[in-house]
Amino acid sequence: MTVSIIGASTTKFGELWGISPRILAADAVTGALLDAGIPASRVEALFVGNMLSGMLGGQEHLGAFFSEELGLSVPAFKIEGACASGGLAIHNAVNSILSGQYETVVVLGVEKMTDHKPEDVALALMGAGNEEERASGATFPGLYAILARAHMQEFGTTEEQMAAVAVKNHFHASLNPNAQFQNPLTIAQVMKSSCIADPLKLLDCSPISDGASAVVITRISASKRQRVNGIKILASTVATDTLGLAQRKSLTELAATKVAAEKAYQRAGVTAKDIDFAEVHDCFTIAEILAMEDLGFFAKGKAADAIARVETMLGQRDSGNLPQAQHDSRNQTLRHRVIVNPSGGLKGCGHPVGATGVKQIVELVEQLRGTAGKRQVTGARIGLAHNVGGSGATAVVHIVCKVR
Repeated sequence: MTVSIIGASTTKFGELWGISPRILAADAVTGALLDAGIPASRVEALFVGNMLSGMLGGQEHLGAFFSEELGLSVPAFKIEGACASGGLAIHNAVNSILSGQYETVVVLGVEKMTDHKPEDVALALMGAGNEEERASGATFPGLYAILARAHMQEFGTTEEQMAAVAVKNHFHASLNPNAQFQNPLTIAQVMKSSCIADPLKLLDCSPISDGASAVVITRISASKRQRVNGIKILASTVATDTLGLAQRKSLTELAATKVAAEKAYQRAGVTAKDIDFAEVHDCFTIAEILAMEDLGFFAKGKAADAIARVETMLGQRDSGNLPQAQHDSRNQTLRHRVIVNPSGGLKGCGHPVGATGVKQIVELVEQLRGTAGKRQVTGARIGLAHNVGGSGATAVVHIVCKVR
């Protein structure tokens, strides 16, 4: 059985004042169905990824809510796993098809965050932490600052190398019309931005955002494969770890990411070296560095330097489109082991937490179809998405390729 994505759509991410979750969801789902070329009557179930609707919006029953709003009248489920809610919604949808329960489903990821006070959003997000961390007054910038400091002490990672993650992802976002941030950054700008939780600065942190993304997933029999412009899901895996940092064996890795990645590579029949591009969970710049190592793209302690040397950045022949340090002496396209976060990632594209995991899949679809425009990864064949909940308690990995 081949489980494939046949429709994908996303709204713009950002501070979308005056646009309700209803409108965001309708835009994303309508776009995905149009892209799939199927009527809503073909949809047999709806999976909604969302984290904060109850705490911020007073509505927890999102499955039924959006099923009614979208006029689907199908079994509907809200899936919550902190910032990995979207990825988990995809995972549950895939398993529902593999089980034979459904043939065609829609996955919607949606979040509306900017209508609320930042302190209320920060408090709601800490619902993904453990009791001791909340009682101590910790926030996620503080928790990831602990991870950053541990990585710096063990491997010599520098603040400038972390800043290079932000520079890369904002450059990629400047090529993405749906990204929250449209302007590139410099290392100096990141380094001069306000300290949030030492060593993390404002521009090391992903923003709060509004947005929605949707995909249509279906079961395609062998006889239908050649007639559908689908993207095959090779693997969908999940792993969990402790909620709190104090209970973990290491602060320089996210064990759940490593386990989920190992399972995904095994199920897909590929290795990290086969991945052409990846959308990873860069909620903070240190998070991308950890992900690059935990996913097996670089050895432990080596990712920060590789990112700073722009090995994971889109390369172009036009020198006017890249920061000066990113060209070779012959002004030719740079070669990379893997292109990371061509959408701009959470850092540049935005992070409406329930939508992020679904948006990552939308980006994989566009890249594999060759429709990503200025941010297109040349020769993209196999893509990976990595979505994290909390400080690493949940990790979801998807590997996809073109349907052959």
